[in-house]
Amino acid sequence: MNLLWLQSGGCGGCTMSMLCAEAPGFFDTLSAAGIDILWHPTLSEETGAEVADLLADIIGGRRELDVLCVEGSILMGPNGTGRFHMMAGTGRPMMDWVRDLARMARHVVAVGSCAAFGGVTAAGVNPADACGLQYDGRQRGGLLGPGFVARGGLPVINVAGCPTHPNWVTEALMLLADGAMATGDLDLYQRPRFYADHLVHHGCPRNEYYEYKASAHKPSDLGCMMEHMGCLGTQAHADCNTRLWNGEGSCTRGGYACINCTAPEFEEPGHAFTETPKFAGIPIGLPTDMPKAWFVALSSLAKAATPDRVRRNAATDRIVVSPTVHETRKR
Repeated sequence: MNLLWLQSGGCGGCTMSMLCAEAPGFFDTLSAAGIDILWHPTLSEETGAEVADLLADIIGGRRELDVLCVEGSILMGPNGTGRFHMMAGTGRPMMDWVRDLARMARHVVAVGSCAAFGGVTAAGVNPADACGLQYDGRQRGGLLGPGFVARGGLPVINVAGCPTHPNWVTEALMLLADGAMATGDLDLYQRPRFYADHLVHHGCPRNEYYEYKASAHKPSDLGCMMEHMGCLGTQAHADCNTRLWNGEGSCTRGGYACINCTAPEFEEPGHAFTETPKFAGIPIGLPTDMPKAWFVALSSLAKAATPDRVRRNAATDRIVVSPTVHETRKR
């Protein structure tokens, strides 16, 4: 299986993240899966006419293309011409190249939330008319349109994240190489379910504090960041705390609130990322699948039952009260 990677409107952070794949590394993983990189703008040596000839051969049907990966949002402006992002040396807008190549590809993969939904590039008044490959924010459409289906029978596969976890990319590519991904393996927003069926909350080291609603009030506190610090880990679809970054980290493990970067329009929550909007003292964004009445009742009970150890540790930057040691009695 061969792969062509294009970068459009974005920061290149998904490629940087992808190169952190380890045990095995990115190139070893692709090689073991029988995946050959035809071209990547950062990793490949070919430039200029060599790349233009490759793209022309693919569009002309003289070269097969199994997977088209696009990183970064598509810049449609000004006025739908796409001339805010011309592919160097070709005289054509990047959006035209992507549209033509997508028609020839067996599978199309949007790498990162920018390519999937527009992402950070589409924030604010969006003067560049940035959008995703098959979504414009939460609305289906984007560059390729809501009805697009690649030759392999799948819509655009949105490996969303800002940036993506390197293993989300490699695992999606390995599944495609093995013919083991079907429409049912994608969720509502066409994200691979192998990571999108999880919540960031799963495996979070702050879960004891969450259970007792023992909350952090400032970034250095150990407590749960949902109530006051804007954490969306109980709503965010990703496995960041069970599939750790660089083998050991995640946003919440590093002391920063989850901002739900795998979701469309995460970049504009309507408030500061580190603030939790509330109504009558109750967070507006409740944990996934929990009715408001249950949350209020359970929160009240949990706070009333909070051990002093948990309450005190939640408001500090280190463990100040250790758990009691209970002797195990032999029968």
